[in-house]
Amino acid sequence: MAKSLKLVIFDCDGTLVDSQHMIVAAMSEAYRAHGLPIPTRETLLSIVGLSLNEAFTTLGNGAERFPVASLAEHYKLAFHALRETGEHMEPLYPGAAEAVAALARRDDVVLGIATGKSQRGVRVVLGHHGLLDHFITIKTADDAPSKPDPGMVIAAMQEAGVTAADTVVIGDTVYDIAMARAAGAAAIGVAWGYHPHAALKEAGASLVIDDFAALVPALDSIWAV
Repeated sequence: MAKSLKLVIFDCDGTLVDSQHMIVAAMSEAYRAHGLPIPTRETLLSIVGLSLNEAFTTLGNGAERFPVASLAEHYKLAFHALRETGEHMEPLYPGAAEAVAALARRDDVVLGIATGKSQRGVRVVLGHHGLLDHFITIKTADDAPSKPDPGMVIAAMQEAGVTAADTVVIGDTVYDIAMARAAGAAAIGVAWGYHPHAALKEAGASLVIDDFAALVPALDSIWAV
């Protein structure tokens, strides 16, 4: 009997690429432009994975007239300025390129992306690292509501022609895990990103891995059930 096609959906920031320095720098510049006190690094990184408007809404914590839209626009300008200097590009985590390539070579697996980045942003970084052609579906904050809404995963499954039972989301935040579970998919957490191991498990991750070398075995163990 032929194996059913599997869809593996990766988050980007904190999962494939280490973008923390650029995110913190751009967030800080946005706050500075508005004369607002800059949150701690830990607080800024805690919202990675959300769309920009949702991230600043969360950071604003209900403050009256908190300038969410303007902060998001200043963040985008600062982030693009950092990237365009040519000195800043989010590096891949160790083993990311090898793991993606290994999965892309399999005839029973297709790959997707679900990220809070824009389409432009994710395509730039994946293209820079030579990974863009490995992904048959890329869903972003431009295409669906912010994580943890399941819209990006559902749209990716529809585009790939794969069911939730054959879909696994790989991510570093509870937003990734909650998005996967809300879509009926399985989820694997990664311990090198922005949310702790225990929080990922509590959110519903089937497994939490410590490095990319463990990814393919983890996926095979889920698919064997």
